[in-house]
Amino acid sequence: MHGRVKVRTTEEERERKRKEQALKVRAYRAAMGRIQAKRAAGELDNEMLALTVQILQRNPDVSTLWNIRRECVLEKLSKLAQEEEPQQREQAGDQGEAEEKNEKEAASQPEDKTQAVFSCELDLTEQCLMVNPKSYNAWHHRCWTLEQNPQADWQRELHLCNKYLKFDERNFHTWDYRRYVTAKAGVPAAQELDFCTEKIKVNFSNYSSWHHRSLLLPELYPNEQRDRPMSEEKLQQELEMVLTAAFTDPNDSSAWFYQRWLLGSGAQLDRAPRVAAFRLESKAAVLALDKPTPDLEDLNIELVAGEQKVLLSTWVPLDSGKTTWKSQSTVDYQNNLTYTLKLSDQELKLLPLPGSEDGVFYFAPPHAAASCSQELLAELKTQLQSCLDLLEYEPDSKWTLLTSALLMRAIDVSGNHTKSLEHLAKLEKVDALREGYYKDLAARWTLELQLANWPQTPGFPRKFELPDEVSLASMPYGQYLVIVDELKMAGKLMEDLGDRVPKMFSELKL
Repeated sequence: MHGRVKVRTTEEERERKRKEQALKVRAYRAAMGRIQAKRAAGELDNEMLALTVQILQRNPDVSTLWNIRRECVLEKLSKLAQEEEPQQREQAGDQGEAEEKNEKEAASQPEDKTQAVFSCELDLTEQCLMVNPKSYNAWHHRCWTLEQNPQADWQRELHLCNKYLKFDERNFHTWDYRRYVTAKAGVPAAQELDFCTEKIKVNFSNYSSWHHRSLLLPELYPNEQRDRPMSEEKLQQELEMVLTAAFTDPNDSSAWFYQRWLLGSGAQLDRAPRVAAFRLESKAAVLALDKPTPDLEDLNIELVAGEQKVLLSTWVPLDSGKTTWKSQSTVDYQNNLTYTLKLSDQELKLLPLPGSEDGVFYFAPPHAAASCSQELLAELKTQLQSCLDLLEYEPDSKWTLLTSALLMRAIDVSGNHTKSLEHLAKLEKVDALREGYYKDLAARWTLELQLANWPQTPGFPRKFELPDEVSLASMPYGQYLVIVDELKMAGKLMEDLGDRVPKMFSELKL
């Protein structure tokens, strides 16, 4: 048996690990106990900093220790500032004679004590990131340290980002930190886009890099109509590039997600809400917006009729999403006047309600698809055909099924409506875990088409009717129907929707 390495049994290995864990827990509790005692006594000194280092280098995700460390750093900086004040007053007394001498001494002085504090914190975060490159706390502390330092070296931070992205080009913490650093360092967006392109070429399956790209392109290639994420010429180039990436590995979702963003409307999440529908009668008004609005009073809604102006106020929400509102302001409606509704940057001409002289209304259907040039349309058709060709070989490819449906809608919403819904129906079976999502998407697309065609139907805007064959799993865009008096749909659908059936104007107590 001599000369042979003894292999630990499973039980021995488990016992060894248990003892190691017990020692670590004992050391951790002792260190934390000492730290809490010193903090209670207000001892924010070098010993406290040393104690926090012992734990953070092993576990960088203890938020409490980073907070304590920041308290220590601020205390230390405060003391250094107090020490420097008397020296500055002495130097100011004989500034003219000592100016040249001070410049020479400054060049030979050791590292400034304040900068030494910042360097220590940066070194610690770098050590902690080597332990866990995805530590929220370590990245946050690094940002905090740099914000405190008026002489922060942003180029050094940029090189650090490059270093960490070589280790893991998909680490979204590093990409997020890189956006922070490039903004501080003033790195041109075009330069960042080139860097992003190189990272994508190295690895197509890089969500973070595609996302970074989506933030840069609207800035570099803005779309004046704001109905696309970027200019059409650049959009065409991006579609060509992402299709290559998607077809390299059809089962990888990162490129498909980016392509879906390219096919979107480019709507800005931070834009002001737009009016979806409005109706005014005698002494009552209702308003529907295309996005939730917590406080309608901030929008300054005004009703204008000739020389008369009425500020509509005292708005009350009619739904939990706060997209539909009624006004309790008194309005003396007169049918011989032309009314205009002003809200933020919108100025909307109100139309008389047909068949009567007792009110006015406004309606704008939800935005379903953007217009495009012949060149872009040709590229979209080429991409659709490529997806359909791929489906012949891989008929159950969920990303190809979904993308082809989106391409159909980008080409012709109305003409391809039925076919796009067929793709969603197949996705409900292929990707059963997301069945509810596909049903909701089908409901959204169906109502977008119905609402777009509504102004051409008899009875608009008092009556809205869904064909009996229409099936909906949910009721998106319900706020658009607040101006109707009559809502007709199949009894089974009405029963399935239950309390999700939107409120009608005729039901409101105005």
